[in-house]
Amino acid sequence: MSKNRPTLPRTTVVLAERPICRGVVAFVTTSLVGCGIASVWAQTSCPTPPPPDAIARAQEACQVAVQRPEQRKTAHDLSDIFNARNAEPSSPVFLSQPKQGRVSGFDFYRDPLNSDKPNEDPTAIMKREIANKPNVMRAQQKLLEQRYDLTPRFDPVAKMSRGKPLCVGPTARLQSGLTWEKLAAMPPLEIKRQGIFPYPSLPHPLQANGGQVFPKMQIAMFPRLERFDVDFDLPEAFLPEFPPAMFLSNRPELGDVSRGEVVSINNYYRLFKDILTPVQLDGLRLLLTSFPQEEFNPTDDRKSREPSLGVTCLDCHINGHTTGQFHLNPDIRPQERRLRLDTVSLRGVFNQQIHGSKRSLRSVEDFTEFEQRTAYFNGDAIHAMKKGMNILDRIQVSHMAQLQNMLDFPPTPKLDPATGRLDRTKATPSELRGEQIFFGKGQCGSCHTAPFYLDNQQHDLHLERFLKDEPGDGPIKTFTLRGIKDSPPYLHDGRCLTLEDTVEFFNIVLGLNLSRDEKSDLTAFMRQL
Repeated sequence: MSKNRPTLPRTTVVLAERPICRGVVAFVTTSLVGCGIASVWAQTSCPTPPPPDAIARAQEACQVAVQRPEQRKTAHDLSDIFNARNAEPSSPVFLSQPKQGRVSGFDFYRDPLNSDKPNEDPTAIMKREIANKPNVMRAQQKLLEQRYDLTPRFDPVAKMSRGKPLCVGPTARLQSGLTWEKLAAMPPLEIKRQGIFPYPSLPHPLQANGGQVFPKMQIAMFPRLERFDVDFDLPEAFLPEFPPAMFLSNRPELGDVSRGEVVSINNYYRLFKDILTPVQLDGLRLLLTSFPQEEFNPTDDRKSREPSLGVTCLDCHINGHTTGQFHLNPDIRPQERRLRLDTVSLRGVFNQQIHGSKRSLRSVEDFTEFEQRTAYFNGDAIHAMKKGMNILDRIQVSHMAQLQNMLDFPPTPKLDPATGRLDRTKATPSELRGEQIFFGKGQCGSCHTAPFYLDNQQHDLHLERFLKDEPGDGPIKTFTLRGIKDSPPYLHDGRCLTLEDTVEFFNIVLGLNLSRDEKSDLTAFMRQL
């Protein structure tokens, strides 16, 4: 090559990475040698695909050609003799006994739960619910559009920790002729009488089935989390980042340790072997291990098309945070009285003294152990026995708690590290005014006390004062406001899509009489927490 000939950039682009069989991966690559345009095209048009998920891969059956005689299905294989109804009784005497010796009612282990017909074919249930899924989601979409303006409006400056733009609100729709100022000035009984409270509870799209529902952006990476009966409802613009940032209290100088990856069983060791202690690393392994769950498991009454090993703790608490997944709170009955419950962030859990919106568990160890029976199985140990009870040893629980207690809040450059209050040399005038409102007229600081902006208590807002046809929620625990800009939507059920909606909600409920500028300043302050 001539010394005067310029060396052109060389970019290798992975076009495909797809497992052919377990443990075997085919890579198709191409090299683009040319001008800088080709390099830019390669970086923007062909992003490197995310690493494969080891648990999902382990459940993929390899397709092989039917070649050997023993592989072929025989008449015996295809016969109906395996049907329980065709089993020959062990004694002909049974024919003269009640029910001919058969169990004809509900067989707990075999029959699908939530079926109106005992012994109904699970395949028939699945087909029926697959066919009805579009109707379920159309009805939920109609409800959301009636309540909210779902057109995203982004703040031109404010971003989440990894750069996702913040949606601004309020998004809730008001009745014709109403303004936020007029509504806030009305007494609760009048709001209730007219049925005009803009933030009623947000329902699960399929309350009868309930259960854990994951957003589409997560299912795209982990198809095992898709349900055949219901989908996620809120638009992605109103959800946290995916993947969310991850911060560790033992290595604060590293900042976001996620490195833009969803931490899973197949990459955790590579990412954290030099950052965590062996005990913490083992706790992370357990938090990334799939266990059977009510909707995702191998039994007939699962809500995934294919059987699976279940879900992991960090499927819901992605990177120790959340992407807005929701289920139903486990500690209320009957089913129609249960509340939609968003997955909360685990950031700063080391400083929390109660856990769960209602349960008031008193340690992260208790929370970790109890989740197996609550978030996983709706507080029903019998379901857990059927679908795959996992009894964790207390040593394992302590390892998991060790890791969870390392999850930290995002950096807050404008807060004083000792008091959690604004550094006056760094904050803007709007943020400083917002802080005064937060701890004064806005009454926020009475529950969200600095420096962690929670009080480890439960409070009842008595929303039944405003709701025409709803009983209210009862006491709900105070959630930390540290890093709150990364955690939309808000309140325990996600009914407030933006921080502006949350401010409007409390302005009405607490009778604060905040002006438009005061609400704007309050929002500006909370974005710095």
